[in-house]
Amino acid sequence: MEQKTSLGRSKLQVPRMGVGAMTWGDPHGLARLHPAKIAYGGAHGYDEEKRAVESSVAAGVTLFDTAAMYSGGAAERRLGELTRGQDVVIATKFPSGFSFRVEDLPKELDGNLARLGRDSIDLYQHHYPSNKMSIPKLMEKLADAVEAGKIKAAGVSNYSAEQMREAHAALAKRGIPLASNQVEYSLLHRQPETNGVLDACRELGITLIAYSPLGMGALTGKYSATNRAGGFFRRILPNFSRKAMDAVQPIIHLLREIGERYSKTPSQVALRWLIENPIVLPIPGAKNGKQAMDNAGALTFSLTAEEVESLSQATMAWRK
Repeated sequence: MEQKTSLGRSKLQVPRMGVGAMTWGDPHGLARLHPAKIAYGGAHGYDEEKRAVESSVAAGVTLFDTAAMYSGGAAERRLGELTRGQDVVIATKFPSGFSFRVEDLPKELDGNLARLGRDSIDLYQHHYPSNKMSIPKLMEKLADAVEAGKIKAAGVSNYSAEQMREAHAALAKRGIPLASNQVEYSLLHRQPETNGVLDACRELGITLIAYSPLGMGALTGKYSATNRAGGFFRRILPNFSRKAMDAVQPIIHLLREIGERYSKTPSQVALRWLIENPIVLPIPGAKNGKQAMDNAGALTFSLTAEEVESLSQATMAWRK
């Protein structure tokens, strides 16, 4: 089992993998129509989410990622409830809605803290960049929150390399590191390697937190052209079309072949491919205890350099 590591150049110690808690909680009203719920299907309920926390923590996977927007705040409330009093790392994101202004950040942060039932947040991330918003001004507010002790580390999500550099420079003026940038990254979505994000992370000492590290489930080996994925959005996405699923089958075959050497699943090998990069931290979702235990298995073995390279070569088409 790997030891903890620093998140970027911050003082925050994190495991080499986290848990995505996007679909957790019991949303009400319109929050039930959250895209994540529609894409992946609903949560598995309180008991299974509790098992997911217990299984993850037992395996040393103590980082949990959520956001104000997920399930209209219900995901944060559930995560807060399930982790109260536990030695875990909580990462969340702001804002809670689309009509956000920089000056709203202190109020947003108070909302996150209240829903989570905490007096500080380990990693606080800006969810989506906006052309209408000054990144330096927003980073000033984040730096204020760090200095006030309300957050321990500042991060961003879905930022381009250029936006990351701007955020990093603004925080550096206050002596605060930009700890992380959370973007989509997997064997089936390798754009961070070609759009400058991974290079900028390496250069600036920033951790890339990889969401959808299993390609929204396409890398699990559960789905094919004849066995379609659940969730309405997922079924209509181009990467879950029959043609796309057929194209993925050779990758699944390679993941199985490598996994058999270690008694590991395709999912565990796909996650391990990301973990082998020391600046990448995947956060696969877990809706129940079994998924959490399966994900954690990625921390109990290593791939050879040749195996990493064979997977990289086999998925070159997904770098575009």
